[in-house]
Amino acid sequence: MIENKDSLEKLKDEISKEKKTIGELNSVFNYFKNTDNPEERKMIFSQIKNLKNALKKTNEDILEKLGKISLAKPLHIKEKIKKEIPQKEEKLIKKRKIPEEKFLSNIEKETIKRLKKKEEKIIKEKIKKPNKYFKTANKFFSDFSRSLFKKKIFLELRKDLIKTNLQVTPISYISIILFTISIIAGIFLFLFFLFFNLGVELPIVTLATEGIGARFLKVFWLLFAIPIGTFLIMYFYPSLEKKSIENQINQELPFAVINMSAISGSMLEPSKIFSIIISTKEYPYLEKEFTKIINEINIYGYNLVTALRHIAVNSPSKKLADLFNSLATTITSGGDLPNFFDKRAQSLLFEHRLEKEKYTKTAETFMDIYISVVIAAPMILMLLLMMMKISGLGISLSSSMITLIMVLGVSIINVIFITFLSLKQPK
Repeated sequence: MIENKDSLEKLKDEISKEKKTIGELNSVFNYFKNTDNPEERKMIFSQIKNLKNALKKTNEDILEKLGKISLAKPLHIKEKIKKEIPQKEEKLIKKRKIPEEKFLSNIEKETIKRLKKKEEKIIKEKIKKPNKYFKTANKFFSDFSRSLFKKKIFLELRKDLIKTNLQVTPISYISIILFTISIIAGIFLFLFFLFFNLGVELPIVTLATEGIGARFLKVFWLLFAIPIGTFLIMYFYPSLEKKSIENQINQELPFAVINMSAISGSMLEPSKIFSIIISTKEYPYLEKEFTKIINEINIYGYNLVTALRHIAVNSPSKKLADLFNSLATTITSGGDLPNFFDKRAQSLLFEHRLEKEKYTKTAETFMDIYISVVIAAPMILMLLLMMMKISGLGISLSSSMITLIMVLGVSIINVIFITFLSLKQPK
């Protein structure tokens, strides 16, 4: 009777779990019907598929629990039946060695065969050799980079390098900056322009005919301008990369949290949720952050709450950091994880819709600007240049030069607008 009572309690839990999964499936399906974005529909369809698989598994668990419930006390007649078996039949069975599979149905045979069949796991080993450029930079500048590493100016650079997953240490990156500035940007370009000229007509590269002294006075500014420009580009590159990764993570996060909400309804151990999301391979940017959590647990031996708080500190996305900290608090306080993920998914989806609407408004504004700048302005400028040519006032340009200026101007403006819109466009 005690076993039946336990089985009934487990059955009750499975049924409540199935209700939650159906509720999740219903809400996700309603959102699927109301959205027209093909990317969103594709990701939501994946969530629906996962929810259906979870529902199917729960149904199988319910059937298994029902099979274990018995309302009558079983009779212990196993030994009695064994004694009643005639010895001749028993000998005949042993002699013929009738396999058990003979008494199984075709479905049962296929199920046993599938369970016995082991999938071949392909283990890929990645061997990364040290980059020769990095190696040379460290050889010349590693000692000097260690002294610069403690300076206040490189504090933000260190943080950005950790958050961008560039797989290079701050000391090595500083060495690369110094090596690039001194060898390529400084000395090489200075020596090149000291002896050669660049032109727009063939041959493009020609030998300089001026004296070394006069030529040095013309190009000596390269020793300062190019290294400074190179330093600024390489210094701010990790920050720009971090911003790009943050945008990608924020685009994947709402749909990943929906998936996590469905998985948490099956009452798995919380760390398994991240392993399942990683195995789907649907969220490449979130996969790196979730892998860090699994490594903190399996390699460094931290518990899940500590791992979440550690990764939240170095997360490139503020939204993801808030999710990790809130999840750690919920686990510590013994909160309801499915409810937590459900509420967080709703808020993230709402923010996702607001961002899309904001982008639409921005695109409309830039469309008006584009019409004014690219269509109206070139026509007015062309008329002005033609009038100046005819009247002889101001700068007099030929018709072909005016046409070339207009074509180049419109082309450059188009490239600028397309680049800006592609950067602002949500993925």
